[in-house]
Amino acid sequence: MQDFGASPAALRLLTSASNVALANPEEQVFNAMIEGWRNQQLSRGLREQTIRNRTATVSRFRDFVDKPPWRWTVADVDEFTAESGGRTRTLSTMRANHGSIRGFCDYLTNPLYDWMEICDREFGEVPSQVCRPWNTVAHRFEFEGDGKRRPFTYDEIERLFDTADARVELLVASGRKGALGALRDAQLLKTVYAFGLRRTEAVMLDTVDLHHNAKMRQWGRYGAIHVRWAKAAGGGAPRRRTVLLVPEFDWWVPGMQQWLEQARERFAPGVDLDALWVTERRTRLSAGYLDRRFAELRDEAGLSKDLTLHSLRHSYVTHLLEFGYADRFVQEQVGHMHASTTSIYASVSSDYKNRVLAEALKALIEGEADDR
Repeated sequence: MQDFGASPAALRLLTSASNVALANPEEQVFNAMIEGWRNQQLSRGLREQTIRNRTATVSRFRDFVDKPPWRWTVADVDEFTAESGGRTRTLSTMRANHGSIRGFCDYLTNPLYDWMEICDREFGEVPSQVCRPWNTVAHRFEFEGDGKRRPFTYDEIERLFDTADARVELLVASGRKGALGALRDAQLLKTVYAFGLRRTEAVMLDTVDLHHNAKMRQWGRYGAIHVRWAKAAGGGAPRRRTVLLVPEFDWWVPGMQQWLEQARERFAPGVDLDALWVTERRTRLSAGYLDRRFAELRDEAGLSKDLTLHSLRHSYVTHLLEFGYADRFVQEQVGHMHASTTSIYASVSSDYKNRVLAEALKALIEGEADDR
């Protein structure tokens, strides 16, 4: 099996005859370690962005402690975490930092690679694992994000979409430019909610991702969406899933028909462009643009800034559960690997809780009456 550890050139340099001195041994060895770790991750099929993030964290840690990996200590991790904790907003970010450092140390101390031998020979010291259970963040908590985040209420959803639709009507009535773009933005936000999509999943949709649902033929090709750019697991390739349109959201179909069959073609007439959401420049809409436009419409609607684009996805989960859909169905719809993840998205309304309680009390009273 091929050795994907350190690069061949680096190993030849570092394992050369002892009378060949390295010009800057600490820096050269560290760079070779980073290169080897990167190659190892590539051989595991991890994404380039994941690898860049991990190596950047390790380099930042090395710069902070100002010493090479074979001199790192557990206390160094404590100090790094304490110093960066003031800027870190979530435990998940801290855990990601710890995971990167831990993974790098695992690689260096793996006997299948030569770094222990090389460091012992060159520096008289060897790397060790400095991320231990007692000084790193464990994944113990169901939700570690901002506690202010929450789903939309039904009234807030209506206000957001009414504001988006009103912008279209205003631009059309005034004869000003931008009406098509406003129509696109309104339908895009409705799609995020109606299918519980993440922002990347939404902007990466192509026209071919609209599918029929054999059980709901009246919706034509608008009965389901095939998501091909779902969130990756463990730095791997994007996952895929098919999301069915539920009857409660069939109001989405006419708007989507209008966009795809009438408006979209006016953005890019005759252009062979697969993207479902296109810009005036005939390119795919970006995730950054979607974030900005959502924030503008949210503020215009007078809604709380605690509501984010991702809150639409949370709302989708909450509302499907309130409609009575099974937990497993909702989990499959949003592409969660674990049911516990779906459960923390849900925040059922007081009206729903009161309705469930009323139904339970009614059943109890009727049961007691039958017993008499």
